[in-house]
Amino acid sequence: MQARDQGEQMDVSKDIVWHQHSVDREMRERRLGQQGCVIWFTGLSGCGKSTIANALDVMLSEAGRATTLLDGDNVRHGLCAPPAVLEPEHGAEFAERFGLGFGAVDREENIRRIGSVAALMASAGLITLTAFVSPYRRDRDRVRKIVSQAGRPSDFVEVFVDTPLEVCEARDPKGLYKKARAGQIKQFTGISDPYESPESPEIRLDGGAGESVDEMAGQVKAWLVEHGVF
Repeated sequence: MQARDQGEQMDVSKDIVWHQHSVDREMRERRLGQQGCVIWFTGLSGCGKSTIANALDVMLSEAGRATTLLDGDNVRHGLCAPPAVLEPEHGAEFAERFGLGFGAVDREENIRRIGSVAALMASAGLITLTAFVSPYRRDRDRVRKIVSQAGRPSDFVEVFVDTPLEVCEARDPKGLYKKARAGQIKQFTGISDPYESPESPEIRLDGGAGESVDEMAGQVKAWLVEHGVF
């Protein structure tokens, strides 16, 4: 930690520049025959966002499109790992400093990291699917800004999986709502912490209307075709 702290004191941040590579985004997109973008699925736990994103990923892959999928649980194993995951390998000090918990501030950083990675992937020409609760409107707006500044304003596509809380709670695939109701999980979105619904998402899916996963994934695919993503 000492060398890193000394580097920070020297304020080397002034020397950070953005490198323009010889193989640029336009070349990558032309080769892939598609526009890189970020499809940001958001909604309550259990709303169906990961399942729909996975179904869309399959559809796009079968159509010959280059995609990647970032999922809320998967990134918590590495990029956004909590302290308990980091500590055995890196020690308590490192884990406390760089690990992310589930409070409001850590969630903000979790979404910032994911948004930055997603923007890089979109810049490589990939159709980047993400599935995160991302409960705070401000955090999602910041990701939109990150993605837009890295490319085009149209690169960020917010997909709100609008599923009623009672439906999500009835599904409860991980038993999280039950634990939250029992007070075993603090700051749980929808129970003890708010979910701020998108005000004007590009796509709204009605997760409580009885449509199948493939039907909802198909709606997103149709939007992408209509808007010239591929």
